[in-house]
Order: sequence, then C-alpha cells, then structure tokens
Amino acid sequence: MGIIRSMHAPTSPSNAQAGAPRWRLAQIDLDRIDVARVRARDDLFLLVCSASFVESGSDTYTRNLVTYFAGDAEFGAWLQQRWETEELQHGRALRAYFEHVWPEYDWQRAYDRFFDEYARLCVVDALEPTRGQELVARCIVETGTTTYYQALAAVGDEPVLVDLASRIRNDEVGHYKHFYRQFLKYRGSEGLRRAHVAAAIWRRVAELRRSDADIALRHAAQLRGLDASSAPRRVYAALAERYPVELAVRMALKPLRLRASLQRMAERPLGAVMRRWLQ
Repeated sequence: MGIIRSMHAPTSPSNAQAGAPRWRLAQIDLDRIDVARVRARDDLFLLVCSASFVESGSDTYTRNLVTYFAGDAEFGAWLQQRWETEELQHGRALRAYFEHVWPEYDWQRAYDRFFDEYARLCVVDALEPTRGQELVARCIVETGTTTYYQALAAVGDEPVLVDLASRIRNDEVGHYKHFYRQFLKYRGSEGLRRAHVAAAIWRRVAELRRSDADIALRHAAQLRGLDASSAPRRVYAALAERYPVELAVRMALKPLRLRASLQRMAERPLGAVMRRWLQ
C-alpha cells in the first residue's frame, strides 16, 4: 500500500468532471493501522462495521433515484458516475479497514443478512411524493452521514481510521451540496412552499430510528454475539459527546431557507432536542 496522502490533496478539474473519486483506496495504508488500539473497542467495531454495510449497499439506492429522476440526464449521470462511485468506494475502504482489524468476523455473511432486510425497504415507492421533496430528504441523509463521519473521526483514536473517516466526511459534504443545488432547481419548477419542505424534513427525521443504519447495527451486533437491541443506543452514546450538533442543525434547516434571525432562533431548541435524542 502507498503512503497515506493528505485528505486536502487537490483534485484535478478533469477528474472531478469525469466523476473520478477525490481519493483512491490505495491511499489508505492498512499496514499502518494500530490494531491494538481499536480491536478491543466494541463501539468502534459497531461503528465501522455498520457503516461499511450501508455504504456497500448504496448501488441499490442509486438505481431507485435514477429511476425516480428519469429524464433528468445530467443529474442521473452525476448519481451514477460521482455519487455511486464514491459511496461504493466508501464501502470498500471501510470493509478493508474492518477486516484488517477483525479478520475473524464473517463480514460477508453479516452483510448478506443486512442487505436481505434493507433491500425490502429500499424501494422507489418509499421515496418522497415529489422530486424536490426527495432532494430535501437526500439533504437530511447527507447531513447524517457528514456528521456521523465527523464524529467517528473525533472518537476513532487511531490515525488511519481518523484519516479514512475524514476523507469520507469530505465526500459527503460534496454530496450534500450537489443535492441542495438540485433541490433549488426543483423547488422552483414544482413551486414548493416552506410547508412542503418542512414536511419532507420531518418525515425523513422521523425515519431515523428505523433507518438503514439501525438495521446495519443490529446485524453487525448479532454475528458478534452482542446485544442487537441495544446496539443503536450503544453507538449513539459513543458518538454523543463528539457529535457536531450545531453543524447537523444548520445543515438540516438549510433547505427551509429561513431568514438569518429565524435560523438562529430555531437552532438552539433543535440542538437541545438532538442532544437528548443522542443520549
């Protein structure tokens, strides 16, 4: 493996336009992992394993979105060439890290169990009623992934994991920005009002407790012999102190396009609710 390069290394314009990932799996030097530093931590086991499951199944969601946005050739191309490419790379990188630290765990068996349940829920009919509202939902999901990987980098306590989580976090920020730009386009063409946007935000937030991440956590825990019912709570507790609540609230509220004064008024109570939810 090559030496890990800086997560701030520039991406050439030609690669960005072609949909090439901002970084390569070969840049993650697995041989430099301090295995002893993380192997005994069940919280990191669950965090990395569940994330690897979710990211590895992202091609299914890509197909749903491409079908839903049929006719929008530019956006469909971005979904397949940029979003899916980067999400699947996240899955491969997380799996490679995970299997280097916990080689005895049957990752494929646990993933197959996860995907069997996840695929039954990941269907086009489960998307939002309009394209603009689905893009709002995408912004909420990318808010969750951005802040998840930022928190994972903060609690990781192992240099290669911190580097990997930071790289993925930066990709997720880019995905959020692109979904948001697409939302603005459909917001105008669909005549979406703030109430429609708020409804989409609420529906997506309400689904978080039965999300793909919770499914992944349960299946990751089961094959490890951990209490599957408490796995989500265990992970939230591990992330709670380092979770970037303020960033999550700002990103989640952005599609509402509130005036600055209203945004500030909303941020504090919503931040308090989120902190309680994480406990």
